[in-house]
Amino acid sequence: MLEANYLVIGSGVAGLTYSVKIAERFPDRKVIIVTKDREDESNTKYAQGGMAVVLNKEEDSFKKHIEDTLVAGDGLCNEDVVKMVVKEGPQRLKELIEWGANFDEDAEGNLDLGKEGGHSEYRIVHHKDLTGAEVQRTLIKRVNQLPNITLLAHHFAIDLVTNHHIKGGDEDELVCYGAYVLNERSGDIFTIKANTTLLASGGIGCVYGHTTNPIIATGDGVAMAYRAKARIKDMEFVQFHPTALYQRKGESAFLISEAVRGFGAYLRNRKGKRFMPDYDDRAELASRDIVSQSIDAEMKKAGDSHVFLDCTHLDMEGFKAHFPTIYNKCLSFHINVEKDWIPVVPASHYLCGGIAVDENGKTTVENLFACGECSRTGLHGANRLASNSLLEALVYAHNIFRYLSENDYEKPDVVIPEWNDEGTTIPEEHILIRHSLKSLQALMRNYVGIVRSNKRLKRAIKHLDLIYTEVEDLYRESKITASLCELRNMINIAHLIIGQSLERKENKGGYFNKDNVKK
Repeated sequence: MLEANYLVIGSGVAGLTYSVKIAERFPDRKVIIVTKDREDESNTKYAQGGMAVVLNKEEDSFKKHIEDTLVAGDGLCNEDVVKMVVKEGPQRLKELIEWGANFDEDAEGNLDLGKEGGHSEYRIVHHKDLTGAEVQRTLIKRVNQLPNITLLAHHFAIDLVTNHHIKGGDEDELVCYGAYVLNERSGDIFTIKANTTLLASGGIGCVYGHTTNPIIATGDGVAMAYRAKARIKDMEFVQFHPTALYQRKGESAFLISEAVRGFGAYLRNRKGKRFMPDYDDRAELASRDIVSQSIDAEMKKAGDSHVFLDCTHLDMEGFKAHFPTIYNKCLSFHINVEKDWIPVVPASHYLCGGIAVDENGKTTVENLFACGECSRTGLHGANRLASNSLLEALVYAHNIFRYLSENDYEKPDVVIPEWNDEGTTIPEEHILIRHSLKSLQALMRNYVGIVRSNKRLKRAIKHLDLIYTEVEDLYRESKITASLCELRNMINIAHLIIGQSLERKENKGGYFNKDNVKK
């Protein structure tokens, strides 16, 4: 068993920012970060667009950013949370820059602000098209300078330790005492006992297979919190990014940043028609839900597998300067952006719901906090405004740090039993895990995608029940592996998305059910 004052699960912007702040504030206390891949692998690393912050007060204002966020959220945002997050933005950005993060500047030496779909003004701070990677680099460097932080790479958090694990524990009390963790290299499972635990484990994109997320985005934090009986909310609001690079083979999708449309690119169908003006007055700069649904409608109308993003009319030197990664990635697929249209298709991108938290990041389970994409703060409502996610993570990491600086949590006085895997064997049938995963992802794409219906959702439940039963049998019989745990977590996530989709009786933001359309 390891012990820590603060346990952090996840090494993206949310978990790292919080860890740096709490470790610097309490140098005599121990912070343990658990991350299932390399220390720098997270959804943060793949955030291309940037961070939305109001800086140009002459043309922009907090009021405009707040209004843009509320419009995108389609009436389901918590307005107090939106105001708080937007107003804290400049200070959180200032901290990042002080820590060494580099952002693009214009000829006068001011921050070069971009514009994306749903934004009324230029307010996106960016580092070329690799903003997330720059933020991740800055935070990892900071973490490695702090001796009271231990970062355990290639360690998988299996489950939270709660009252129901404790002999004689009160089943009605919801308290978290830490987590059971798998060392992926040795296969050993051990306990980390902690005064407080922060879930900062990222998104759920791999539940759909076709996703802009890295392969680690399997919803682990939300699934663990769900099994610990924490409140989970708004899981039906899965945001699909409108423009992922279409690839005939393979399921990993490369993101073509929304900022490319902000730069002036057009969406065209196979016949070359620019179709977005037919769907929304904002055309290509409409919010993500509108653009994704419009592309989906165009593809279904023509029976096509993708549409195109046309950049050929743009200032190409400016394009290469702003989007060097995208330009070179397209070239690697024999797409010359100067003369070729980029084939694109919507892909699962961001979860607007998740573990319900208050303004201090507290969940409904005592000692358990959540931050970043795995949390549901009320900022995004039914649809996240572009580039609000890095902002949200930074603000809530600070809020949790501030709360724990003012409220001390004592070391839990409980005896935690060791992980018991007696009677299990090493799973030889890895093909069963892969088959179940492919079945789950196909089910979610076909029945629980951009456009849903009650019939599809109910059919999805029946199919999911079969997959669930097979995987639970395998889980009980097998020694724990990360891939088996991820599959089990994704099944939990699918169950939550489908169940909460059926409960929603009106279409809002990123959620669209054909049966909710009034005839």
